Amino acid sequence: MIVGITTSFFDELTPEQTVQTFAGKGWYNLELSSEHAERLLSRGDPDKVGKEFAKFARDNGVSFPQGHLWLTCDIAASNQDEVIDILKQWLDLFMAIGIRAAVLHPGGDELLQEGSDFDKVLEARLRALSALINHIDGTDITICLENIPKTAPEADDLLAIIKAANTKEHLGICLDTGHLNLTSRRQAEFIRKTAPYLKALHIADNDGTGDQHLMPYEIGTVKWDEVISALKEIKYSGLFNFEIPGEQNCPIPVRLAKLDYLRALSELMTA
Repeated sequence: MIVGITTSFFDELTPEQTVQTFAGKGWYNLELSSEHAERLLSRGDPDKVGKEFAKFARDNGVSFPQGHLWLTCDIAASNQDEVIDILKQWLDLFMAIGIRAAVLHPGGDELLQEGSDFDKVLEARLRALSALINHIDGTDITICLENIPKTAPEADDLLAIIKAANTKEHLGICLDTGHLNLTSRRQAEFIRKTAPYLKALHIADNDGTGDQHLMPYEIGTVKWDEVISALKEIKYSGLFNFEIPGEQNCPIPVRLAKLDYLRALSELMTA
């Protein structure tokens, strides 16, 4: 497993400052956060901006195996066509940067709040995913659907979407350990069930009362031995990615010290 971290750990820095800060602490494999991707997109043409940023990252020894697509979008909402068009720009940016695992929430919140049944929600999801998959056809990007407590909490929910999409290309799964700790908590079962599709991770902890995005082994209750054992069992080879914005409520020098601790912790966890 390749150890990495989401760039939102330094949310107040520019994308370039974030790259340099992580590289200065020996962190060279990162997930581009939705927040930093949005700032890059605000600069203009996604392809041009993405290639320029990719070169800057390479010059600093940094790569982005993973990225988080538009965090707050709902791909099944009433403004679906607009959302799809915007997500295509995000995917263009990711392609230019060289991101291979693009994390996406499966959507459906608006329809579920309206009382729509599963079939209607699934139909809307599939329409959006079909358009996005067509857009990235011929590339090596995988759209990784993330388990979300209110809309697609468990492995079976995500696998049902992938099965209905009826394609083996460009669709995968991202396990968010913190999200799963708010639902079934069956981490090993999730990992084993999704093994052929598991291409991305959000490693985070919480105490079961909310999505706190904490480092492992603090006040959280995720069973990390179970997580690591199952990941080794399926020979997971993607990014072991810490998504821990809950740890950023402190000065940057403190966060830099946390990075040293996280490096030692990750070596113990993945040894």
